[in-house]
Amino acid sequence: MAEFSWDVRSPLERALIAGPYGAQGDSGVALTEIRNFDLVQVMARRGKAGEMIAAAKARFGVAAPETPKAIGTSDASLIWSGPDQFLVLSKGGKHSIEALAPVFAGSASLSDQSHARALISVSGDKARAMLAKLSSIDLHSDVFGVGAAAATSMDHTSVTLWRGADRNGQAVFNLLVFATFAESLWHTILDSTAEYGVTIGHSEEF
Repeated sequence: MAEFSWDVRSPLERALIAGPYGAQGDSGVALTEIRNFDLVQVMARRGKAGEMIAAAKARFGVAAPETPKAIGTSDASLIWSGPDQFLVLSKGGKHSIEALAPVFAGSASLSDQSHARALISVSGDKARAMLAKLSSIDLHSDVFGVGAAAATSMDHTSVTLWRGADRNGQAVFNLLVFATFAESLWHTILDSTAEYGVTIGHSEEF
């Protein structure tokens, strides 16, 4: 009988090999998979978008994003994912689907995406150049600043992309991709970063 387990595993467990990859020398890109997070999709019910936004503001202290952007709070990020819908990204269970269900009761439908998506952080001085190979979005700072977000595709794979706070003076881009496509997109990203050199790792911190 085949062994079976309910243990939660990263969708990149087989593909991610920590360490340097590609061109030798200084790495131009850092790829980090973020693990063990809570992710809840919040979608307004018909005619209830205003109530949903008000409920989000009461819960998080900020209104839900109504345009393509990501809004950070002290313990969560609210990420636009389409008209009248957004994602709540957090850690530690405070904003799990169970915790948010009473908050949005009557105004929105919730879907737990915590184990349905992979989260990849891309940073480094060549991050934009690499992402330009995979996306048609202009990621220049003048048009895609900190907090900008987009629902787009990379290598024919749907992703939610947003720019996080800069780290060490470098832009940080975050990608959420469906778990079933994560390994394929990961290999595509590796191919695109190889010429710049890349440092690969995983973390439980955003």
